[in-house]
Amino acid sequence: MVGASSGSDHNLIHRMAVDDPIPWYRKPNLRTMYLLLFPCVIGIEMTSGFDSQIINAAQLLPAWKAYFGNPTGAYNGILASALPLGSVIGLPFIPIVNDTFGRRWCIMFGSVIMIIGTIIQGFAFNGPMYILARGIIGFGLPYAIVAGSCLIGELGYPKERPILTSLFNACYFIGAIVAAGCTFGTQQINNDWSWRIPSLLQMAPSLLQVAFVFFLPESPRYLMSKDRFEEAEAVLIKYHAEGNPDSEFVKAEIAEIRTTLEIELEHSKRSWMDLVATPGMRRRVIIGSLLGLFTQLSGNVVISYFLGDVLKLIGYTDPSFQAKYNLGNQCWSLICGVSAALVVMRFRRRTMYLTGIISILAVYVAWTACTAIFIDTKSDVAAKMSLFWIYAYSPAYNLCFNALTYTYLIEIFPYANRARGISIFQFWGKAAQFFGTNVNPIGKSLLRPIKHGRD
Repeated sequence: MVGASSGSDHNLIHRMAVDDPIPWYRKPNLRTMYLLLFPCVIGIEMTSGFDSQIINAAQLLPAWKAYFGNPTGAYNGILASALPLGSVIGLPFIPIVNDTFGRRWCIMFGSVIMIIGTIIQGFAFNGPMYILARGIIGFGLPYAIVAGSCLIGELGYPKERPILTSLFNACYFIGAIVAAGCTFGTQQINNDWSWRIPSLLQMAPSLLQVAFVFFLPESPRYLMSKDRFEEAEAVLIKYHAEGNPDSEFVKAEIAEIRTTLEIELEHSKRSWMDLVATPGMRRRVIIGSLLGLFTQLSGNVVISYFLGDVLKLIGYTDPSFQAKYNLGNQCWSLICGVSAALVVMRFRRRTMYLTGIISILAVYVAWTACTAIFIDTKSDVAAKMSLFWIYAYSPAYNLCFNALTYTYLIEIFPYANRARGISIFQFWGKAAQFFGTNVNPIGKSLLRPIKHGRD
């Protein structure tokens, strides 16, 4: 009976939110919270985007290559993959911080760690120090990502919640654009500061989070889980009812949260073993694990970290062209990511996943074929078609793995195990990213060089 009541309350809240005729931008308190969510939470993924382009674009800089001894093969791989390795090491402890101290403190902890790592990275004087710095950044990043994605899902008004969680991943491309543009500009600097300046700028998103995160309210679900009911009610009244203490919507939300938490916490030991305790939880873990693998083993690592090598493979060896093409691709990806986030409410989750995955397969088959034709025949048409397919990859990937990932994870994992569930996703995602960023340079080093340059 309690479970049925909880499901009924959830459906009622969803219907009430959808039927609300007042848009978010006409609600002052909600509007303020959403504007604060961007620098504090939604922008967390900017660090990931910034990092991918720091490595991608740095490999185009002569000063970076000379400083680290023209890295190739496994050495080049570990320079890129130190970040996901650090993430994997830090993941087991995230639920402890997130569920004990709250979402905001977990974001603060991860952001401070990333700032420390960025400073070391910017002033690194050899390869091991650079690798260590990237590992420290990687250690802090998932603390902010897991807590941030939870906070968005627990603070957002139900009507806009799926769009907010989808925009979370789209912000990856804002960081990528800034990093690509910055490194394009610093190409003109003929010393080590051409790569040190972008490396230091990677701390910008973390500085925003440190500066603004405590201007946001804490998660009402977290507050209720700690028996701080009055604080949770005050948050919901202020932001979901615009200060109206008699709001029927808020009363229904409070009843739903309390009932759900009672059920979940009664049957949960708040440990990792909860994830395999029931058939339903085991299925959620499998879904989260596979999503982590799919998001990183779908070809995106090649574009994110080794685009320069890909362009060289089809004869585009000019660093200036590579930097411009990379910047254009990141801008195009931001458009695709935001567009996919805005339509996430219009289609079923499985429909979007299947459409995106089939599209990715088609793009990669065509791209691989065109690249192979160029290698064998030096065809200009094949090279230009390869450029087209790289751009075509973005809408396919964003339709499924970028727009839906955190939206879907927050929807399927209950509150008591949400942080652990997203940590499982992060573990498999970062492990796959570590594998991909190590394997791709080794595979590239086995290819025969293409001695056909163009502008």
